[in-house]
Amino acid sequence: MSLDPIEASDRDRAALSRALAAAFFDDPVSAWAIPPLALRERALRRFFSALLAAKLPGGFVYTNDDRAGSALWAAPGGWKTTAVDGLRIATTFSDPRLWPRGPLVARGLLAVERLHPRVPKHFYLAALGVVPQAQGKGLGSRLMRPVLDLCDAEGLPAYLESSKEVNVPFYERHGFQVTRELALPRGPTAWAMWREPLEHGAA
Repeated sequence: MSLDPIEASDRDRAALSRALAAAFFDDPVSAWAIPPLALRERALRRFFSALLAAKLPGGFVYTNDDRAGSALWAAPGGWKTTAVDGLRIATTFSDPRLWPRGPLVARGLLAVERLHPRVPKHFYLAALGVVPQAQGKGLGSRLMRPVLDLCDAEGLPAYLESSKEVNVPFYERHGFQVTRELALPRGPTAWAMWREPLEHGAA
């Protein structure tokens, strides 16, 4: 498995949807949004397929040669969920058994988006995930690197929401700092994190 990041294309959407669904299967937000284990993987594939459809045209989605993971970035000004994006994401709950959960999840996600910082201009890491069998090898760090390097070169900050407290130190090692905790309705906490660009030549 190569750790070198490559730009993803729409041809990768199915493979990356599977990889991200595996990466996020045990995530607290995934468990809150899709409690039934039997339905979760398929619903997560639909969710990440919709998210990839929204982010791939922006050109800042990275994977590796065997599609074991992906980093989905939105360029400055491109982080807001459009009406089309919302309709695509709603397909996550196309199974009738998940319909009762849809309004609660939508309310939570909209609340998180309302707290997204408007200024200054920044890159947004919408999702970063690596399949379980490839975790712990540095792939996640490598997938983030192209945009973090661009942020440093262009003097741009970056923003993300970590859905696992255990991942907060990982992001801190890459320069992110927690700015607030985000409580989902009747659900878990996420951590909003902000990264200022490193000065040229800084370690």
